[in-house]
Amino acid sequence: MQYRATRAHLATFTEAIASLGDVSSGAGAKRRALELAVRSQAADLEAEITESELLHSGRLTIFEAGSLAELAHALIKARIARGWTQRRLADALGIAEQQIPRYEATGYASASLARLCDVADALGAEVKEVVTLGPDAA
Repeated sequence: MQYRATRAHLATFTEAIASLGDVSSGAGAKRRALELAVRSQAADLEAEITESELLHSGRLTIFEAGSLAELAHALIKARIARGWTQRRLADALGIAEQQIPRYEATGYASASLARLCDVADALGAEVKEVVTLGPDAA
């Protein structure tokens, strides 16, 4: 569903770009800024669509996460790339089907670290941890 919505938004932005017509060097600064903003948003949507297509094809198999918050998003991508529905993941974890959409909508904010590990294990995802100590916080 998200994929279709993103494609619809991209179509809207593409139409908006076409309706702007030729923005030549004589066009106003505001109009040029508007076109740049619309083109930038369209490029972002195209990137989301490409990533979604790669995930659904199963060709994307490595997901980088620089933090625990990013780990949650990597696990969502892993589920999609594995071709699993939210229901299948819930069944594998032995939890109610409704819990997975809640977890994913909030980036697993309410999930324990143990639950994140369970999700990774269920998906057969190998998570490699690196802990980097920053400057002394004293």
